[in-house]
Amino acid sequence: MYRTVPVVINADDRGMPAAFGGRSGRLGERKAGDPVSTTDLTTSVQVSVRQADGCVAEDLEWASAPLGLLRNAHPWRTFRWYKGQQHYSGTYWAATERHHVIYESRLELARLLFADFAPDVRHVVAQPFLLKAVVEGRLRRHIPDYLLLTDDGPVVVDVKPRHRLERPKVAFAFAWTRAAVASRGWRYEVWSEPDPHELENVRFLAGYRRDWLFDPGLLDGLRACELEGLSLREAFRLLPDCPRPLVKSAVLHLLWSGHVTTELDRPLSSGHVLRRAA
Repeated sequence: MYRTVPVVINADDRGMPAAFGGRSGRLGERKAGDPVSTTDLTTSVQVSVRQADGCVAEDLEWASAPLGLLRNAHPWRTFRWYKGQQHYSGTYWAATERHHVIYESRLELARLLFADFAPDVRHVVAQPFLLKAVVEGRLRRHIPDYLLLTDDGPVVVDVKPRHRLERPKVAFAFAWTRAAVASRGWRYEVWSEPDPHELENVRFLAGYRRDWLFDPGLLDGLRACELEGLSLREAFRLLPDCPRPLVKSAVLHLLWSGHVTTELDRPLSSGHVLRRAA
């Protein structure tokens, strides 16, 4: 496979993750993994958005909230550091955004890396909005981790370690959030740990994401070469009049930017074969 993102564990709009089994007495007869339909949302879903000037557009109708408003949202909440903290928060400079995007855990950072690497992702918003809905007689609130604007439409993403997906509270929150997202015809994704080889490869290639560090003439020279079928070792030896370290870095930048692809499900090596992007 070429330039792939990790498979989400049975967690797209076709159904809830298989790991969402079990029961919770507080949820009545509903299984923790049972999908919540839009008819279960007993009032219309509302959304609140923090804007660039710090003002909050509060309790808008989710169904009619402008995509432009959501696209330009600032994080609903920001992280803080404290003694004994069990997770790692930070900021990541995303080539897609040309500025920093926040993350609240290393797993969220991994999802950011894959989003930044994906050729169909055009915009990334972290902690994009607060959703509210009355479900089973109680007001529920949820802040998704990311909103991705892709060539195929918006994708709302929640990131959660695989071992926590079976918790009834988590499953229930994701179930009604999925129903709310589906009501707009958008895709909802629950994302857990990716393939470790893919993650290491994408993390490595992300070191070559800053396009202004590369000589445009060198990049044009490589793009003019027939790279299809070459190994990385062979590609690194192209343009012999240029310093090899610069050629190597430029080839890896072309891999990051999607001009060429290669298999990422095993450790990257000089023997990897390059393919033209579709």
